[in-house]
Amino acid sequence: MSFTSNIKNEISSLEYEESENMAELSAILNIGIKIYNDKFEIYSENISVARRIYMLIKEIYHVEIDMDTGYNSLRGNKLVLLSVHDKVDLILNDLCIVVNNERIYVPSDYLVDEENDKKAYLRGVFMICGSINDPKTSRYHLEFVISNKDTAYYVNNLLNEFYFNSKVIKRDKNYMVYIKESEKISDFIKLLNARTSLFYYEDIRIYRDHKNMTNRLNNCEQANVDKMIQASSEQLELIHKLRETRDFDLLEQCIKDICIYKEKYPESSMSELAEIISTETERPITKSGINHRFRKIKEMLK
Repeated sequence: MSFTSNIKNEISSLEYEESENMAELSAILNIGIKIYNDKFEIYSENISVARRIYMLIKEIYHVEIDMDTGYNSLRGNKLVLLSVHDKVDLILNDLCIVVNNERIYVPSDYLVDEENDKKAYLRGVFMICGSINDPKTSRYHLEFVISNKDTAYYVNNLLNEFYFNSKVIKRDKNYMVYIKESEKISDFIKLLNARTSLFYYEDIRIYRDHKNMTNRLNNCEQANVDKMIQASSEQLELIHKLRETRDFDLLEQCIKDICIYKEKYPESSMSELAEIISTETERPITKSGINHRFRKIKEMLK
């Protein structure tokens, strides 16, 4: 079972106030409904979501609802079909789906005037057309695929009222509203009140972040090692050229010390070399002093 299905199964059994239920149902029908002369229908691939829709319509409007599970989607998935024949005009008008015989794609303010109602509307949008990548996959991604442009931009604006940093793009004949930031996706799962799914998501996200940080540190450490090896190789090459072009015995003692101990300890860093020379010769020198001596050797070889 997918991560998205787990979330939808979890939130399908939650209970809310009637105004929140109406906002949720309005979103579901707005995006998923098919309207005919004497009925409306709605499909769902998730049985828990289908039961949720059934329960919301039944409890709010007290009508009979036909449920049929004998359908397949184009992808071969099982579909649940819900059909409503009673109080069709009342339900569609009440939920701002059809008003004065005109199809409406954005809900009236009275349906989403409170913060909890806005959250409920977003919950309904997720129920009918939302999906979230499993955090174990390579990328974090939440999306809503919506056919109507006005609805898509309304959902996008509503998400951004809660600072989710969502965006909209046109994809084929539909519009995709999406969120990429892992923390924002976590906040959205929290908005859905999907606590079990949230704990799972956060556990995986923390593990991935820790693993990525460890990899970055390892890469940084390896880069430093590579840099040190390259610097040591260049320093040994300078010493080799110095011995070939100068009378080594006539050089300053400080220069000779650097050459002798670098050849003796070729893998040492400048800090380590400074400590070795200071200890063995009892002539203190710092890392910057070592660096200064090598710059002087470079000048001598020009």
